[in-house]
Amino acid sequence: MPRKPEAARTGAALHGTARQPRRARRMPAAQAAAFIRALAEANPLPRTELDYHDPFTLLVAVVLSAQTTDAAVNRCTPGLFAAAPDPAAMVALGEAGVAAHIRRIGLWQAKARNVVALSRLLLERHGGQVPGEREALEALPGVGRKTANVVLNVAFGQDTMAVDTHIFRIGNRTGLAPGGTPREVEDGLVKRCPASLLRDAHHWLILHGRYVCKARAPECWRCVAAAWCNYADKVAAPAGAG
Repeated sequence: MPRKPEAARTGAALHGTARQPRRARRMPAAQAAAFIRALAEANPLPRTELDYHDPFTLLVAVVLSAQTTDAAVNRCTPGLFAAAPDPAAMVALGEAGVAAHIRRIGLWQAKARNVVALSRLLLERHGGQVPGEREALEALPGVGRKTANVVLNVAFGQDTMAVDTHIFRIGNRTGLAPGGTPREVEDGLVKRCPASLLRDAHHWLILHGRYVCKARAPECWRCVAAAWCNYADKVAAPAGAG
């Protein structure tokens, strides 16, 4: 039965923080599968919320999205991609040109450097194409495991699990795949997610974390997977909620 947070405790303290999310008891495999299937049934055709046209613009958009919302990135990229739709054009645009388009997002200076540098390496090492191998992707400036997982999944259809702060929180809070690091959560999710659902699972979990299982105050009364969730402090619907 969902219960309201104790009055003496703040929402942030009760529901955890980005670095220290609440950790629930690990779900049995069958329960974890049922949780994922519930999300799948509610959203059968999930997709990334980043706007992109091809593997290159996807890669750039994901690099820009680090510590920034997808919505903020989507406000910057139309002009950037019009000016530089491919690696050669991005290198020609240069750091100052890229920076002019992305100043509204966090870490824009480092991101401008990385976008130009990775574009140059794509030309030098990969014929201007985005590689479909993890090692090659992670060798590019600004590309870590999470970014590589997104590109491999979305652009190349591989069964990867990109663990951002939302998925890290959900893996721990729900008991779906508790872990102390993003890699531990990733490995747990890959192991326990039904194979037929793995390709789309990171979309379902990210969207669930953004819009339902929120960081400060999860909206448990709206959760289609609540029946399979092990979180002890489920939040009841506020008065008047439909």
